Amino acid sequence: MTDWMGLDPDDRTAVFIDGANLYKTAKTLGFDIDYRSLLARLKRETRLVRAHYYTAMPEDKDADYSPLRPLVDWLDYNGFTMVTKTAREFVGQDGRKRYRGSTDIELAVDMVMMASKLDCIVLFTGNGDFRHAIQRAQEQGCRVICVSTVETQPPMASDDIRRQADQFVDLTELEDVIARKNAPQKSEQDDEDA
Repeated sequence: MTDWMGLDPDDRTAVFIDGANLYKTAKTLGFDIDYRSLLARLKRETRLVRAHYYTAMPEDKDADYSPLRPLVDWLDYNGFTMVTKTAREFVGQDGRKRYRGSTDIELAVDMVMMASKLDCIVLFTGNGDFRHAIQRAQEQGCRVICVSTVETQPPMASDDIRRQADQFVDLTELEDVIARKNAPQKSEQDDEDA
Protein backbone atom coordinates (compact mmCIF):
# COMPACT_ATOMS: atom_id res chain seq x y z
CA MET A 1 0.00 0.00 0.00
CA THR A 2 1.38 3.40 -0.98
CA ASP A 3 0.36 6.81 0.23
CA TRP A 4 1.65 10.38 0.08
CA MET A 5 4.38 10.85 -2.57
CA GLY A 6 4.17 7.13 -3.30
CA LEU A 7 5.63 6.23 0.09
CA ASP A 8 4.98 2.81 1.57
CA PRO A 9 4.33 2.81 5.34
CA ASP A 10 6.53 -0.28 5.78
CA ASP A 11 9.51 1.04 3.81
CA ARG A 12 12.72 2.03 5.56
CA THR A 13 13.05 5.52 4.10
CA ALA A 14 15.68 8.24 4.24
CA VAL A 15 15.35 11.81 3.03
CA PHE A 16 18.22 13.69 1.42
CA ILE A 17 17.71 17.44 0.98
CA ASP A 18 19.96 19.50 -1.26
CA GLY A 19 19.37 22.64 0.81
CA ALA A 20 20.46 25.27 -1.71
CA ASN A 21 18.55 23.60 -4.53
CA LEU A 22 15.35 23.17 -2.53
CA TYR A 23 15.54 26.75 -1.28
CA LYS A 24 15.90 28.11 -4.82
CA THR A 25 13.11 25.89 -6.11
CA ALA A 26 10.65 26.90 -3.38
CA LYS A 27 11.63 30.57 -3.69
CA THR A 28 11.04 30.45 -7.45
CA LEU A 29 7.62 28.92 -6.78
CA GLY A 30 6.89 31.65 -4.22
CA PHE A 31 6.80 29.81 -0.89
CA ASP A 32 8.99 28.73 2.04
CA ILE A 33 9.29 25.15 3.23
CA ASP A 34 7.76 24.26 6.59
CA TYR A 35 10.34 21.69 7.68
CA ARG A 36 8.37 20.76 10.80
CA SER A 37 5.35 19.80 8.67
CA LEU A 38 7.55 17.98 6.15
CA LEU A 39 9.24 15.88 8.84
CA ALA A 40 5.97 15.13 10.66
CA ARG A 41 4.28 14.03 7.44
CA LEU A 42 7.20 11.79 6.49
CA LYS A 43 7.18 10.18 9.95
CA ARG A 44 3.44 9.48 9.62
CA GLU A 45 3.64 8.05 6.11
CA THR A 46 6.72 5.79 6.22
CA ARG A 47 9.38 4.29 8.50
CA LEU A 48 11.66 7.32 8.41
CA VAL A 49 15.21 6.23 9.23
CA ARG A 50 16.87 9.60 8.80
CA ALA A 51 16.35 13.05 7.30
CA HIS A 52 19.56 14.67 6.00
CA TYR A 53 19.92 18.35 5.10
CA TYR A 54 23.00 19.48 3.12
CA THR A 55 24.15 23.07 2.73
CA ALA A 56 27.24 25.24 2.47
CA MET A 57 27.77 27.85 5.20
CA PRO A 58 29.80 31.09 5.04
CA GLU A 59 33.38 30.99 6.29
CA ASP A 60 33.76 30.89 10.11
CA LYS A 61 34.18 34.63 10.58
CA ASP A 62 30.75 35.23 9.03
CA ALA A 63 28.96 32.02 10.06
CA ASP A 64 27.29 33.47 13.17
CA TYR A 65 25.85 36.33 11.10
CA SER A 66 24.57 34.22 8.23
CA PRO A 67 20.82 34.38 7.59
CA LEU A 68 21.13 30.62 7.09
CA ARG A 69 22.34 30.01 10.68
CA PRO A 70 18.89 30.06 12.38
CA LEU A 71 17.53 27.54 9.88
CA VAL A 72 20.54 25.23 10.26
CA ASP A 73 20.34 25.40 14.05
CA TRP A 74 16.60 24.76 14.07
CA LEU A 75 16.91 21.77 11.72
CA ASP A 76 19.78 20.36 13.79
CA TYR A 77 17.73 20.53 17.01
CA ASN A 78 14.55 19.21 15.42
CA GLY A 79 15.39 15.86 13.91
CA PHE A 80 17.48 16.56 10.83
CA THR A 81 21.01 15.28 10.35
CA MET A 82 22.95 18.33 9.22
CA VAL A 83 25.82 18.14 6.77
CA THR A 84 27.46 21.51 6.25
CA LYS A 85 30.54 22.66 4.41
CA THR A 86 32.36 25.98 4.32
CA ALA A 87 31.35 28.28 1.48
CA ARG A 88 34.11 30.46 0.09
CA GLU A 89 33.71 34.21 -0.18
CA PHE A 90 34.26 36.05 -3.46
CA VAL A 91 33.35 39.41 -4.95
CA GLY A 92 30.95 39.28 -7.88
CA GLN A 93 31.13 41.40 -11.05
CA ASP A 94 28.72 43.83 -9.42
CA GLY A 95 31.16 44.34 -6.51
CA ARG A 96 28.92 42.59 -3.97
CA LYS A 97 30.25 39.95 -1.58
CA ARG A 98 28.98 36.48 -2.47
CA TYR A 99 29.57 32.90 -1.36
CA ARG A 100 30.10 29.73 -3.32
CA GLY A 101 30.04 26.20 -1.98
CA SER A 102 28.44 22.86 -2.66
CA THR A 103 27.68 19.74 -0.64
CA ASP A 104 26.71 17.68 -3.70
CA ILE A 105 29.55 15.18 -3.27
CA GLU A 106 28.71 14.61 0.40
CA LEU A 107 25.04 14.06 -0.43
CA ALA A 108 25.79 11.65 -3.30
CA VAL A 109 28.26 9.57 -1.25
CA ASP A 110 25.95 9.37 1.79
CA MET A 111 22.98 8.39 -0.38
CA VAL A 112 24.85 5.56 -2.11
CA MET A 113 26.40 4.35 1.17
CA MET A 114 22.98 4.14 2.89
CA ALA A 115 21.03 2.69 -0.05
CA SER A 116 21.61 -0.97 0.82
CA LYS A 117 20.00 -0.41 4.24
CA LEU A 118 16.92 1.31 2.82
CA ASP A 119 13.84 0.53 0.76
CA CYS A 120 13.27 4.09 -0.40
CA ILE A 121 15.14 7.37 -0.76
CA VAL A 122 13.35 10.70 -1.11
CA LEU A 123 15.75 13.15 -2.76
CA PHE A 124 14.84 16.84 -2.76
CA THR A 125 16.78 18.25 -5.71
CA GLY A 126 16.44 18.86 -9.41
CA ASN A 127 20.19 18.74 -10.04
CA GLY A 128 20.93 16.30 -12.86
CA ASP A 129 24.42 15.69 -11.47
CA PHE A 130 22.79 13.25 -9.03
CA ARG A 131 21.68 10.89 -11.84
CA HIS A 132 24.63 8.52 -11.39
CA ALA A 133 24.21 8.37 -7.58
CA ILE A 134 20.49 7.60 -8.05
CA GLN A 135 21.40 4.79 -10.44
CA ARG A 136 23.87 3.32 -7.92
CA ALA A 137 21.25 3.46 -5.15
CA GLN A 138 18.74 1.71 -7.43
CA GLU A 139 21.29 -1.03 -8.22
CA GLN A 140 21.32 -1.77 -4.47
CA GLY A 141 17.56 -2.37 -4.53
CA CYS A 142 16.51 1.05 -3.30
CA ARG A 143 13.63 2.96 -4.88
CA VAL A 144 14.35 6.68 -5.43
CA ILE A 145 11.72 9.43 -5.42
CA CYS A 146 12.95 12.85 -6.60
CA VAL A 147 11.17 16.04 -5.61
CA SER A 148 11.65 19.28 -7.56
CA THR A 149 9.62 21.13 -10.19
CA VAL A 150 9.09 21.47 -13.91
CA GLU A 151 6.53 24.27 -13.36
CA THR A 152 9.17 27.03 -13.67
CA GLN A 153 10.85 28.47 -16.72
CA PRO A 154 13.35 26.99 -17.11
CA PRO A 155 12.37 23.85 -15.17
CA MET A 156 14.32 23.38 -11.91
CA ALA A 157 14.37 19.58 -12.41
CA SER A 158 16.67 18.26 -15.10
CA ASP A 159 15.43 15.69 -17.59
CA ASP A 160 18.26 13.36 -16.49
CA ILE A 161 17.10 13.19 -12.88
CA ARG A 162 13.45 12.80 -13.83
CA ARG A 163 14.24 9.92 -16.18
CA GLN A 164 16.51 8.14 -13.69
CA ALA A 165 14.25 8.39 -10.63
CA ASP A 166 11.69 5.69 -10.00
CA GLN A 167 9.19 8.44 -9.35
CA PHE A 168 9.23 12.22 -9.79
CA VAL A 169 7.04 14.40 -7.56
CA ASP A 170 6.56 18.04 -8.49
CA LEU A 171 7.06 20.29 -5.47
CA THR A 172 3.91 22.18 -6.45
CA GLU A 173 1.92 19.02 -5.58
CA LEU A 174 3.25 19.21 -2.00
CA GLU A 175 2.77 22.94 -1.44
CA ASP A 176 -0.47 22.56 0.54
CA VAL A 177 1.28 20.22 2.99
CA ILE A 178 4.80 21.66 3.33
CA ALA A 179 4.52 25.39 2.57
CA ARG A 180 4.87 27.75 5.52
CA LYS A 181 1.71 29.74 6.00
CA ASN A 182 2.04 33.55 6.20
CA ALA A 183 5.83 33.39 6.49
CA PRO A 184 8.18 36.08 5.25
CA GLN A 185 10.73 34.91 2.71
CA LYS A 186 13.99 33.75 4.27
CA SER A 187 17.18 34.91 2.65
CA GLU A 188 19.55 32.02 2.13
CA GLN A 189 22.66 32.70 0.11
CA ASP A 190 21.47 33.10 -3.44
CA ASP A 191 24.88 32.33 -4.82
CA GLU A 192 25.36 28.82 -3.50
CA ASP A 193 25.80 26.30 -6.27
CA ALA A 194 22.67 24.25 -6.76
